[in-house]
Amino acid sequence: MARLQVYVLIDALGWTYLQGRKFLDDQLPYRVPLRTVLGFSSGAIPTILTGVPPTQHGHWNLFYLDAEHSPFRWLRHFGFLPDAVLNHRITAKLLKELGRRVLGLGPGFECYVAPRLLPWFNFVEKRNIYQRGGITGAASIFDDLARADVPYRAYSYHTLTDEQILLRASEDLKSGAARFFFLYLSEMDAFLHLHCNEPEQVDRRLAWYGARLSELFELARKIDPDASLTVMSDHGMTPVRNHHDLAADVNRLGFGMPADYLAVYDSTMARFWFFNAEARSRIGQLLDGLSFGRILPDNELRALGILFPDRRYGELIFLLDPGWLIADSNFNSHGWMPLGMHGYHPDDSYSSGVFLSDRAPREAPQTNRDVYRCMREAC
Repeated sequence: MARLQVYVLIDALGWTYLQGRKFLDDQLPYRVPLRTVLGFSSGAIPTILTGVPPTQHGHWNLFYLDAEHSPFRWLRHFGFLPDAVLNHRITAKLLKELGRRVLGLGPGFECYVAPRLLPWFNFVEKRNIYQRGGITGAASIFDDLARADVPYRAYSYHTLTDEQILLRASEDLKSGAARFFFLYLSEMDAFLHLHCNEPEQVDRRLAWYGARLSELFELARKIDPDASLTVMSDHGMTPVRNHHDLAADVNRLGFGMPADYLAVYDSTMARFWFFNAEARSRIGQLLDGLSFGRILPDNELRALGILFPDRRYGELIFLLDPGWLIADSNFNSHGWMPLGMHGYHPDDSYSSGVFLSDRAPREAPQTNRDVYRCMREAC
């Protein structure tokens, strides 16, 4: 019978936050940092689950340019409405529920793009990526397990809280219904966004996770003395030190969306598409002159695995330096000003995730992509 495997993904558990702290040290002696994917969980987690970069599995940021197939094409007929109505937070909330319940955009859909601009965009994560067939362009570990007829259980925030996931996994372990368990614990991310600069709070939160995962591992070992536990993360969390209203800088140039260009502001980066040569030139000049970020060249995008030939995720991508935050982005336009953020360059030391295990894999993992290989080998 195959060894009992338990994999736990703790969102945003950065390597830097484990330095000088005790966190499952006795149970998980194999410990290495993981280089992440540039961007957010929407790109990093599919990379973990498939072992290929975003350009192959198709998932990077949540919204991409797709005017022809946008599920919100019909909103163009309401373009006559004033911004006070169309871009109101109540409108965004209604569109969120419509996307989730009617348009097939999945339970994770959020209206992060201004409603007036939604008709030009599509949403990548329409399916639950923790289920078979959930990732658009590549087979995931769950597809592999299903094809090999390996019983497994996967849990995520789509239906359960972190505490409920741990309780449910314990019950399923006792039932003997599966040999492979994947637990996605998402709440550490929200916690670190608000408390990354509070060491005592971080200590308490890590102690909570450590105690419950230790209990889970002890239960697994009672069922199978050779059971294995691995804890990993998709990225870390960088303390925010500076803010800048980049959208206001661009707006002052006087070009209009969507006539001249489109932009999505993703907290730590801005992504642009251009329909006007002058807009392309002047916005590019503006960005080149800023001291707190830079335009990513194609050779770097290619090396990072995010140079999409059709530029669906952006013709021009401006990345902020670590610790800088776009003050009025599509993700924090309602006054949410986090103390920590992720989505910076993978070279940022705070961006690295973790790989912790009770035993060493055959080959040391170095990046998010390597986790998939470790899971396949263990199965």
